[in-house]
Amino acid sequence: MIRSLIAIGALPLLALGACSQVEFPASDQVGDASAVKLPAAEQYLFPPMNISTPVGWEKGQKPTAPDGFTVTRFGDDMAQPRNVLPLPNGDVLVAEAGGPGTEPVLRPKDLIYGIVKGKAHSSKKPGMDVVLLRDANGDGVAEQRTVLAKNLNSPFGLAYGGGKLYVADTDAVLTWDFTPGQTALAGPPTKLTDLPGPPYDHHWTKSIVLSPDGSTLYAGTGSNSNIVERGMEAEQNRALIWEVNLPSGAKRPYATGLRNPNGLTFNPTSGQLWAVVNERDELGNNLVPDYMTSVREGAFYGWPYSYYGQHVDPRVRPQRPDLVAKAVVPDYSLSSHVAPLGMAFGPAGLPGGYAGGAFVGEHGSWDRKIFNGYRVSFVPFAEGRPAGKARDFVTGFITPDGKTHGRPVGVAFGPDNALYVADDVGNIVWRIAPNAPTGGGRQSAASHAVEKRAG
Repeated sequence: MIRSLIAIGALPLLALGACSQVEFPASDQVGDASAVKLPAAEQYLFPPMNISTPVGWEKGQKPTAPDGFTVTRFGDDMAQPRNVLPLPNGDVLVAEAGGPGTEPVLRPKDLIYGIVKGKAHSSKKPGMDVVLLRDANGDGVAEQRTVLAKNLNSPFGLAYGGGKLYVADTDAVLTWDFTPGQTALAGPPTKLTDLPGPPYDHHWTKSIVLSPDGSTLYAGTGSNSNIVERGMEAEQNRALIWEVNLPSGAKRPYATGLRNPNGLTFNPTSGQLWAVVNERDELGNNLVPDYMTSVREGAFYGWPYSYYGQHVDPRVRPQRPDLVAKAVVPDYSLSSHVAPLGMAFGPAGLPGGYAGGAFVGEHGSWDRKIFNGYRVSFVPFAEGRPAGKARDFVTGFITPDGKTHGRPVGVAFGPDNALYVADDVGNIVWRIAPNAPTGGGRQSAASHAVEKRAG
């Protein structure tokens, strides 16, 4: 039975309709979302699926970065690193995690999806920890490693500020007293607030960020399904971004209709909250484009009733034309099924025209005939807004014959102006650093300790 279902699911296109979508380059869907090219929706018994088989990185292999940047294995032999948080002293925190594995099989296609997507993951068991990496000698490779917090519940989001470390498990935001330079946490965490988690927990990654003034924490919570196939009750308090008051933990929905918001970050030029969002599946190779957007307070972004404004999803019952009429068009299309999970803005001192632009960790497609994503892309910005086509920044994660060395997830810049990239299939944290000094200057853990004693 299972073999038969897999064979059916492997067929490239089994549409319920009589015709299939017209193919066009993914680049046609990159840019201003209000002008993006969208084909007609199709419904599938089994949508297009194409999985890239993991092969890992051999010794000496590494991704490719632009001229003027050097790539090093900052942290090797990790256990499914999903997110990174560089600290002011140069240490880098890493969330190692996998999903809680609580999704039931409700349809034959759920079984197929689980098998297909499972083939794209690392075979190494996820750590469920927060690990501290330290490069004490400044050579771009961490020679010290400490498990800072262990046996967590699918941790993903990381934030630091005001003497506190914040970690978003899949079902709660936890906090500890913390000062950069520490290699151990004193005691168990305090729960700041609950987040929607199991029993289903379809989108388990919970991204968090602190407001620039440190008074508020924002937490993304993805939907519990692709398109409400488990009913609206399963979607309560999901597909939204929470605004969490500090230190009370009281929260309210800040923006809604965001199917799976991740990479929450503030634009340093405008002060605006931004996120990358994984859009819905099973409508074809070129629907629906994932996107990057500023997040407006009180805005509704369409899920599940519509996408890209008023493009109605025919699968949802009952329809809600009142909400569709209010749906906001996102700012910037990244093209279909790139699966963006991380986002960071380039610091002012970054060379090569990269200062101030957005860097996006595109985990890569599984439900598209031609692979898409599998890179860190760069979107130029001007005056706090996207100002041009996305282009490659870090590539080489996928081989010419369609196998995968790794898949980028979380991305973040350190005080050294280097970009740190979590690669959950290669089990590596990559460091992509400008070759020439850029004014950021790395402060090693040793120098931080000296300054602390001197103060």
